[in-house]
Amino acid sequence: MTDKPKRPRDANQLAKFIVDMATEDEAPVYEPDTSGQRKGGLKGGKVRAEKLSPDERAEIAEKAAAARWQDKK
Repeated sequence: MTDKPKRPRDANQLAKFIVDMATEDEAPVYEPDTSGQRKGGLKGGKVRAEKLSPDERAEIAEKAAAARWQDKK
């Protein structure tokens, strides 16, 4: 066996393969910025409940209870 990697058949993949072989760099790893997501998720339900009227909250609760207790098929 040889240590030579297999060449891709697709022209675009072959072009990327050649560039990667020529530059010998690792692909950069991009991580999304998630710094504000946890804080926003923690307060979201409370803020939504405060903005709803009591009738709207009751309607949402009835719909949720019906979904929980419906027969599973």
